[in-house]
Amino acid sequence: MRQTIEQTMERLPDGTRRLAAILRTPIGIDSIWNILTDYDHLSNHIPNLVSSQVIERKGNRVQLKQVGAQKLMGLSFSAQVQLELVENPEMRLLTFHLVKGDFRRFEGLWKMQELKEGEGTSLLYELTVQGCLGMPVALIEQRLREDLKNNLLAVEQAALNLYP
Repeated sequence: MRQTIEQTMERLPDGTRRLAAILRTPIGIDSIWNILTDYDHLSNHIPNLVSSQVIERKGNRVQLKQVGAQKLMGLSFSAQVQLELVENPEMRLLTFHLVKGDFRRFEGLWKMQELKEGEGTSLLYELTVQGCLGMPVALIEQRLREDLKNNLLAVEQAALNLYP
């Protein structure tokens, strides 16, 4: 049975926030890895991700274009990013950083670790984000926390659905 998601948030200078969320799940590590690295289909699983498209792949480096959208305080908000993602399958680690897009800073990682003796997987999602000028990150802090939690749960659900 899934345990509670643990979350932390750190306020950094210039409206930057570093958030982390961790989920312990009975789902196997390979199933989670397969969901997270199926980039062209991530928008089928991740809430508020409208599209995700591989632009280029060179070895373990992947360029992605992603568009997210959501309603915030009754207004529709959309953001586009081009990310460079580095896959490290041996360490079950995906790191990403902003190449260009609607943020000043957008970087983070997905890290998977096997729990002892087939008990499942620990899935960590860490994100450091700094909005563009005029985007008050303080107002969307709670939304960011919810999104991290929802993204973890969505990855878990997708793995359950596709790899029962």
